[in-house]
Amino acid sequence: MRHANEVKAFIEQHFRHFNAAALVDAARGYRDLIDAGGSMFLTLAGAMSTAELGLSLAAMIRAGKVDAICCTGANLEEDVYNLVAHDHYVRVPNYRELTPCDEQDLLARRLNRVTDTCIPEEEAIRRIEAAVLEEWTRADAAGERLFPHEFMYRVLRSGRLDEHHQIDPADSWLVAACERDLPIFVPGWEDSTSGNIFASHCLKGTIRSVHTVRTGVEYMMELTSWYRAQAASRPVGFFQIGGGIAGDFAICVVPMLRQDMELGDTPLWSYFCQISDSTTSYGSYSGAVPNEKITWEKLAVGTPRFVIESDATIVAPLVFAYVLARDGAGRISRSRR
Repeated sequence: MRHANEVKAFIEQHFRHFNAAALVDAARGYRDLIDAGGSMFLTLAGAMSTAELGLSLAAMIRAGKVDAICCTGANLEEDVYNLVAHDHYVRVPNYRELTPCDEQDLLARRLNRVTDTCIPEEEAIRRIEAAVLEEWTRADAAGERLFPHEFMYRVLRSGRLDEHHQIDPADSWLVAACERDLPIFVPGWEDSTSGNIFASHCLKGTIRSVHTVRTGVEYMMELTSWYRAQAASRPVGFFQIGGGIAGDFAICVVPMLRQDMELGDTPLWSYFCQISDSTTSYGSYSGAVPNEKITWEKLAVGTPRFVIESDATIVAPLVFAYVLARDGAGRISRSRR
């Protein structure tokens, strides 16, 4: 992020109270963890890829400030949709005023609306379907089983999408993750467009084995191995964007290890931050304050804990810029290489 220094200076000058102060505290805590040699685990819920969070998240991944990601299936696929079909997206700034007939017209144009942004069916979804189906069927025929993100990595590495790029690949968080072979965990992947498409091909017989794509339980087993390896030598932080399955699935690896596996010496998460617009008054997990996680043996009493109650599309890029900013005259903040 080219202007990270200026953003950090602006934030420190103006962000002094309430959610603004929470943002500064969380960003400083993030940097402190990385400077101490820690790992940061990041989760993505909501429509962050369609919100083009890759513009800032990709830089964080390439700078080594993110060590693993847990995301929804939608965020996994929608970053690639944006990569190949950005010019065909349609923004609807007056989306609150749309009538049911207006929505039907968007459907007729094969535009799938996500708040103020419409994903083009043919240029995005069907183009990716054709590419990933090749990988599914090849793996199915060979008796291979891969995770959803591994299939996406294969598609990106094959080069078959290169001619269709409509944004700079530097702005794709999945391309950045693929370059680093970053561990990604995608619980509930079947609740995504790609998951629906995979099910349809299993039903039609195009794919013989539904087990060609590995499952969420297997993802938890992989996450267990990753966490134990990381936590054995360094503190591991948890940076949660939104709520839902991406956050809940991943953070539960610690109580599973401590309580279900009876590995009581497993370290708790060493940092926690959640960006959320949810509230606690309805029993919502997404709105649960960090203190509640102490009762589930996810966080300790002394764990640095932060909640920024705001729009993640505004807040997350600011936090990332703060973390990426350099200290002093051209010296980048200390980080694990």
